[in-house]
Amino acid sequence: MFSNSAELAESRILIVDDTLSNVLVLKEILTGCGSIYFSESAKDALELIPLILPDVILLDIEMPDMDGWELCRLLQQDQSLADIPIVFITGHENLNFERISLELGGRDFIHKPFNAAICKLRVTNQIKLRKQSQMIAQGREQLQKLVKQVPVLITYWSPNWINLFSNDFSGVWFELAEANEHKLSLEQMFPPELSSALQLRGEEQDEHNFTIQVQGKKGCRFFQVFRSSVHKNQRLDGYLVTLVDITEVKQAKQALYSEKERLRVTLNSIGDAVVATDTEGHINFMNPIAERMTGWRFRDAMGVKIEEVMPLRDGSSKHPLTNPLYIALRERRAVAMALNCELISRNGQAFAVEDSAAPIRSESGDIIGAIMVFHDVSETMAMAIKMSHLANHDQLTDLPNRILLQDRLAVCCASAQANNTKSCVIMIDIDHFKYLNDSLGHQVGDELILQMAQRLKRKIPQSYTLARLGGDEFVILMNEVSSAEAVSAFASKLLAAMHEQFKLAEQYYSVSVSAGISMYPDDASNAEDLMRHADVALYKAKQEGRNRFSFFSDELETALLQRHELEKVIRQALSTQKLQVYYQPKFDLQTKRLVGAEALARLIDDNGNFISPAEFIPLAEESGLILELGRQVLHQACAVAKSLAQRLCPVAISVNVAAAQFASDTLYEDIQAALSAHNLEPALLELEITETALMLDAQATQAKLAQLKSIGLSISIDDFGTGYSSLSYLKKFDVDIMKIDMSFIKDMLTNKHDYEIVKTIISLGLSMGLKLVAEGVETQPQADALIALNCQTGQGYLYSKPLPEADFFALVVSTTQR
Repeated sequence: MFSNSAELAESRILIVDDTLSNVLVLKEILTGCGSIYFSESAKDALELIPLILPDVILLDIEMPDMDGWELCRLLQQDQSLADIPIVFITGHENLNFERISLELGGRDFIHKPFNAAICKLRVTNQIKLRKQSQMIAQGREQLQKLVKQVPVLITYWSPNWINLFSNDFSGVWFELAEANEHKLSLEQMFPPELSSALQLRGEEQDEHNFTIQVQGKKGCRFFQVFRSSVHKNQRLDGYLVTLVDITEVKQAKQALYSEKERLRVTLNSIGDAVVATDTEGHINFMNPIAERMTGWRFRDAMGVKIEEVMPLRDGSSKHPLTNPLYIALRERRAVAMALNCELISRNGQAFAVEDSAAPIRSESGDIIGAIMVFHDVSETMAMAIKMSHLANHDQLTDLPNRILLQDRLAVCCASAQANNTKSCVIMIDIDHFKYLNDSLGHQVGDELILQMAQRLKRKIPQSYTLARLGGDEFVILMNEVSSAEAVSAFASKLLAAMHEQFKLAEQYYSVSVSAGISMYPDDASNAEDLMRHADVALYKAKQEGRNRFSFFSDELETALLQRHELEKVIRQALSTQKLQVYYQPKFDLQTKRLVGAEALARLIDDNGNFISPAEFIPLAEESGLILELGRQVLHQACAVAKSLAQRLCPVAISVNVAAAQFASDTLYEDIQAALSAHNLEPALLELEITETALMLDAQATQAKLAQLKSIGLSISIDDFGTGYSSLSYLKKFDVDIMKIDMSFIKDMLTNKHDYEIVKTIISLGLSMGLKLVAEGVETQPQADALIALNCQTGQGYLYSKPLPEADFFALVVSTTQR
């Protein structure tokens, strides 16, 4: 409470009076009441008041320029000054002065002349009231700040539920603008569900608390509500209602429950077994997978030591193992299970298990238990063994594959080197397997491979390794070989055993094999070279006629390297479109008029030297490059034929078709594509096919020839007389031209047999209505003899050697101008 003395002395009193004597009298009267300030005009006072902020103003009414009433009005309009108490002073006895002064906001009125005691009392009372008001306002402000900071909504209501107080000064709890500016009803201030619940419960009992869910603009919220009735003189005075927003708590509980439920479902659904224990190893949790694997129900295992519920042992030695959960507890870290670990269930079943154990920590970091997570890897281990077997064995024959063979080969060579012994590799290949596989089908081919593997396996000792590299290639790895002679004897018996017929698709087939042999350390110093040299020897065996075996030699390797180099040249020429085509003219033997030309492939090495077709054509056939080679020759020939037809005269160009080309399923499409690309008339393209190629599959050949003839192509039988034609089939083939091989023309004038063969071929061709072309005509006597035998056309060095495109064009020009 405000006292006098020091607190009163700190007060500031402003006297505003234009009569100085009045000011002096008042200063004398108010001595000890505080600091005295004075002003002789209202205007000066108006400037001074904001500077000193007096606790009371003694204001004279009648003053020049501005009277006291006007100054009072101005102070009342200023919010920062309006609360300063004003005591009017005047010498008039007119009661209206006092009334007007009080109406303008004056707090008191002092008449002149001054009664010192009453004047001092009135002023000190105003100062005391001023100080008390300030203390009350300060307390109210502090209380307001306090209740505002409390995270609780505090409200007070009248008996009829009109709000009398709320610490929600900004209206944020329920998004109300100017929440405390109006006396709001319960329905205006609170959401409907909350207001209804308060009114209902208010009628039931004096004190109550409950939880309620409220749907607001920002979603669902939860409140803990406390309501108590306030009575005064045994009558209801109002209600005190407080609200605590427990939305976050509620959501946290819901999230915690959801998390626990997800964890429960997860642990019960995962494929891993989970066991949890306390720090002593007593079980306090097991999921269904753990129950199944251990054979224990959780209710029976609760509190039991983990080593009793899940005894572990080594999978190989069967010795008991310490449960890693104890290691995890002791070392305070995650620990993996021992390798090759087995769990013995309650019924004695063994499970191969793996995974880990880890300690469980409290919020403070203290270890409160441990968890064991493990799963059955029995099937995984079995699958791993199976996958390892599959990765190292051939799928068809179950023999070791190339990967396993390489491993055993390295071990075998290392052992031979350490023990000063010999090792040997025999590489075996089925002769003509591709033809058999293509003609009988891949299923029959696989059956032959399987039977071959079984027969080879029966013929070799168990200490040897029989492997399949793929396709029809097998490898026998022999360790501790005594001599090359012993290997030769073994290989001879092996090849002889293959002569026994194989039963395939209810029919018997005779099959032969070729073999290449390489010995360590005689032929190679490492496993890689040993295999490569066996492959070289196999190639030699096939070159020598198949159905035999051959040992490796340095000469063989040199030849093979040359072969590889030649293949590189062929591939490069084809990939860069640098294969060259020469043209050998064909002439009418009697008129010596140019009637056509044969397109011949030519290959040039990096040094600019020509490579004989006798070398690169067979290699192209073996390597499968003959198809692309044939396409490129075909396109170049069509381009030349079209150019001749446009610029000079039509000249038919013949193109050789290899056996592989003729057997290809794309031959017809390739020819159509070439004709279309160069817009060439089919009549200007002639196909030369060897009789051997024609006879591979007579029925298929007949259909294919008919298809080619249907578009207007001419078909020529090349190198007639060198193959093994069946005349009965040959008669059915729809061909146009028969070419007599140069080997017969060369000696026909000196060798009676060759002459008779040429004569017979010409006679046969004429009887079949075919045109005849003699190859390799080099002398005029040969030409005369052919004319006498009625052969129409010839080609050879007598007329022209094969010419490059430009020279061939020049020749055509010279012959057409004769």
